[in-house]
Amino acid sequence: MSTTVTPGALLGPVEVGPVAHGGHCVARLPLEGEPEGSGGGRVVFVRHTLPGERVMVRVTDDSHASFWRADAVQVLEASPDRVVPPCPVARPGLCGGCDFQHVDLPAQRRLKTAVVAEQLQRLAGVDWDGEVVGVDTPETADGLHWRTRMRYQVDDDGRAGLRAHRSHEVVPLPDGGCPIASRATPAVTGTRWSPGAELVAVAAADGPALLVDGQVRQGGTEVVEAAAGRRFEVATDGFWQVHPAAAATLMDAVLDGLAPQPGERAFDLYCGVGLFAGALAAAGCRVWGLEAGHGAVLAARRNLEEFGDRVRLRADRVERGLTKLPGRADLVVLDPPRSGAGKQVVAGVLARRPRAVAYVACDPAALARDLATAVRHGYAPTSIRGFDLFPMTQHVECVAVLQPAG
Repeated sequence: MSTTVTPGALLGPVEVGPVAHGGHCVARLPLEGEPEGSGGGRVVFVRHTLPGERVMVRVTDDSHASFWRADAVQVLEASPDRVVPPCPVARPGLCGGCDFQHVDLPAQRRLKTAVVAEQLQRLAGVDWDGEVVGVDTPETADGLHWRTRMRYQVDDDGRAGLRAHRSHEVVPLPDGGCPIASRATPAVTGTRWSPGAELVAVAAADGPALLVDGQVRQGGTEVVEAAAGRRFEVATDGFWQVHPAAAATLMDAVLDGLAPQPGERAFDLYCGVGLFAGALAAAGCRVWGLEAGHGAVLAARRNLEEFGDRVRLRADRVERGLTKLPGRADLVVLDPPRSGAGKQVVAGVLARRPRAVAYVACDPAALARDLATAVRHGYAPTSIRGFDLFPMTQHVECVAVLQPAG
């Protein structure tokens, strides 16, 4: 088979290999003169397929010397885990928001388990025998209607939509709207919006809200969210976990892992609007929190004012603010952005010799890199739990608990 790319041409057949981090599977296109299945050839990351399938692919990106990207556009031999995507635009060349709508929901979780295990072993040398478990509510048991915060773009014809995969192209929503969006988010289909506008649609504990280019169309600039009996003010376009069960699930996992005791000193790093700081304070800890976003810190102070000076929150980059916190911490919560905490922060945290650290990660590769740093500083994971808080997508949430090794 030749690996010359002709625009619009089908290449294959291709035997699909294992799932890889990023919402695709690994396959190889044999080079000129090589037999199919020889194990050599060009590495191709293929979307819209499953391990073990035999497919025809269309290359979408040949700009890298070591690999290509492609879509499976014709399935010759299907996996038993394949299903019909519930969304008409969850197809090759269309919306890039979902990676696994063509996969049966239990199989999605097996794929995510394999990805987490592979990343932990390859990047951190950690052998993980856990599994990514579903976190379902009656409304989200089929893997749909879970996303309570949506950000839409508007195309040149005024239609709300989402971006195509690795593209700025806007794919208009189907008539019924996005099927992973919560039914309680404001509807945005059936309306002509200003071309180029951005819409933020939120389903919160105190009702729906809609911003259009930052201007209030419904609700207000702040909403109220609820978790474990506490209410949290959050900017409508700010950060809050998007699955309705996520905040409580992650808070419970953190508390289970840390087992905080009254009088202990705790750091909540990347504290957002105070979810974990509030849980630690309620357990009797003194808490210091850091968050780069000034608006989030102001909201966190209002959310946790009942604890008085037992909770001290500061707006600062964690890399810089960590050096200004007290010298000792018994417990630390790390909930960094997708890129991870990084070597500097992990080293700075572990230099305080906390008895336990809870690391909340939305990217298994970043988690693995930071665990590798932790191991070099004398800490090891005593538990790692995986939660499927983003059904139909490749994303997964993990909570790792670290303690001094030995």
